[in-house]
Amino acid sequence: MAKELWVDASGSENWDARKKLVTTALENGANVVLVEPGEEQKVLILGRIKVFERNSSKIFIRKIQSKEDEQDIVREGRKKEYVLVSASDWKIIPLENIIADLQKEKCRIITEVSSVEEAKTALETLEVGVAGVLVKNPVLVKKVKSLIDEVSALKLPLTAVEVTKIEQRGMGDRVCVDTASMFTLSEGMLVGSQSNGLFLVHSETLESEYVASRPFRVNAGAVHAYTIMPNGKTNYLSELKAGDEVLAVDSKGSSRVMTIGRCKIEKRPLLLIEAKKDKIKISTLVQNAETINMVDEKGRAVSVTKLKTGDRILAYLEEGGRHFGMRIKETIEEK
Repeated sequence: MAKELWVDASGSENWDARKKLVTTALENGANVVLVEPGEEQKVLILGRIKVFERNSSKIFIRKIQSKEDEQDIVREGRKKEYVLVSASDWKIIPLENIIADLQKEKCRIITEVSSVEEAKTALETLEVGVAGVLVKNPVLVKKVKSLIDEVSALKLPLTAVEVTKIEQRGMGDRVCVDTASMFTLSEGMLVGSQSNGLFLVHSETLESEYVASRPFRVNAGAVHAYTIMPNGKTNYLSELKAGDEVLAVDSKGSSRVMTIGRCKIEKRPLLLIEAKKDKIKISTLVQNAETINMVDEKGRAVSVTKLKTGDRILAYLEEGGRHFGMRIKETIEEK
C-alpha cells in the first residue's frame, strides 16, 4: 500500500492563519489534512481531500516520552485505524518496536517529522517503514511528497528479450491510454499478452513526419493485454478508465504513478510480436503503425514497423502466474 502524506493544519492559531497550510496540502497532492474539531467542512470548501479532526474516533494521537507511551500506542493501535506518533527527540528504537508490534494489525502508523531526513528514516525503518508521515511546516510539504513518491514507486527490473516473430494479424480493438501527465523519453507502460512477461511500450513523446507527438499517450496494445498497476497487480487494458492510476516505467525500470484522463478503444490493424529469454516466451499485439515504439536494450525507441527478428527489446519478466491480477506461486502457461 502506498505511503501517505499527512499535513497538520491544527493548532492554536486562527483558521485564516492555518488555511494556507490546507491549500498547500491540496496543491501538492497530500493524502490527509488534520484539523481541529469542527473544521472538516472548512477544508472541504477549499477542495476534496480526506480530513480527520483531532478528536476522531479513528485515530489515536500520542507523543512518545516513555515506555508506557509506546505500550499505549500499541494497545490503541489494535483498535484504531491510525496512530499518530511524535517525539521531541526522535529515537529509532521506539518506532521499530511499534512497527514490529503492529505489523499484523490493520492500523496504519503515521509519524510526525520535521525534516526530509527524518521522513526518509521513518519510511524505511525495519524495511517496511511507517505507513506515512505528518508534517506541519508548509515548506516541507512538497519535498516530503516527492520523497514519498520515490519511496512508494515500484522498481521493476527490465531485461532484454530477443524478438523471434513479427507478423500482421488482421484487425482488432486496441487501447490508447491518455494520461493527465506528460511522459518523458524512454518512458512508457508495461504491456503484454502473458502476465509473466510485459514489454515496455514507449509513449508517443517522439516527433513523427506523419503526426504530432502526444507525450501524454501510450498506444498500448490490444484490449486483452495486461498492464502492471501501481499496486503491483495487473489489469487488462480493456478495464482501464478515466480516473484510474497507471504505472509509467522508464528504460531503467524506475516507475511513477500517473492518472488516466481518457482511454480510446478503436479498431486498428494489429501486429503480433513474439520474443524469448532463455526458456521464457512472451508475446503481445500492438497497432501496426510507425508511431508505435518498443524500447531497445540501450533505452532507445524503435518503431514496430522497423523491428526485426533478432532485435533485443526491453521487457519485465517474473516467475509464477497471476490470479485476478495478483501474483501467485503456481505453474500457469499462457500461449
